[in-house]
Amino acid sequence: MRRIRAVAAGPVAALLLLAATAAAHASPRTANGFVLEPGEIPAREILAGGPPRDGIPALTHPPHASAEAASWSDDAVVIGVAGNGKARAYPLDILVWHELVNDTLGGRPILVSFCPLCGTGIVFDRRIDGSDRTFGVSGLLYRSDLLLYDRETESLWSQIAAKAVTGPSRGRRLTQVRARIMPWGRWRKQHPDTTVLTRDTGHRRDYGRSPYGDYPESERVLFPVSLDRRYHPKTPTLGLRIPGGAARAFPAVELLRAGGSTEERFAGHRVRVAYDPETRAFEVDAPPEVEIVEGFWFAWMAFHPDASVYTAPDS
Repeated sequence: MRRIRAVAAGPVAALLLLAATAAAHASPRTANGFVLEPGEIPAREILAGGPPRDGIPALTHPPHASAEAASWSDDAVVIGVAGNGKARAYPLDILVWHELVNDTLGGRPILVSFCPLCGTGIVFDRRIDGSDRTFGVSGLLYRSDLLLYDRETESLWSQIAAKAVTGPSRGRRLTQVRARIMPWGRWRKQHPDTTVLTRDTGHRRDYGRSPYGDYPESERVLFPVSLDRRYHPKTPTLGLRIPGGAARAFPAVELLRAGGSTEERFAGHRVRVAYDPETRAFEVDAPPEVEIVEGFWFAWMAFHPDASVYTAPDS
């Protein structure tokens, strides 16, 4: 085989060669110890939230108690999950300090996630390619939303997008598990055999106080994000989506204007969405293939800018 020699053609070619060599040996961009490139999203849009990796400690199989033995007040807001004959509640008073809970319910490994900055509580199946993953809090954000990471591959995952954005799992999607956000008293009434997390997490935290103060009510958004100004940024909003397909937002204020609920067709499916102002809880009837995301208006629209938005009909 004939050997081919590279010949530099003057000073311009030499400079290009030097630049290419430098780029080849440049360290990839990192943050909190995570390699950000290559990625599904621009590395410049991944921001440090303040705490280091695991500075917000995720929980793994924390203690839980029966409904009878629980000490939570009826108005404590929980993320409730039910499946395989079991039900469990995860109080936001705990999640606001830990953001992630690696757990197993009814034999199914699940991840309960809550982003205080976006108000989004989403539950996922922890199984990927047939093996369980364990997740931690990266201390990084994308569009103001929590970036979690799995300890097995150190891939970063976007909570709202439900997708790995960096690392060996890049491009993979998490399977959502249907969950509800509602007051503990209401969940317990619907699921009398439920269990619920206790405050005995092994960490010293004031679980009766939120470190975010009035953030959920204010118009403040702490990190750069494109804002849709049609509603207050923190308006409670329920989003429906088909992965890779249609997405639709139901702001609570529009549901209230419509009398509290609406029924319609979404992506070929009959759905019903309601909002109770007394309990500040959504009710949804939708088939399993429709994913449900509850959170602040600004967060839903930051990830679904082309989503349609339900508006109440004029009376």
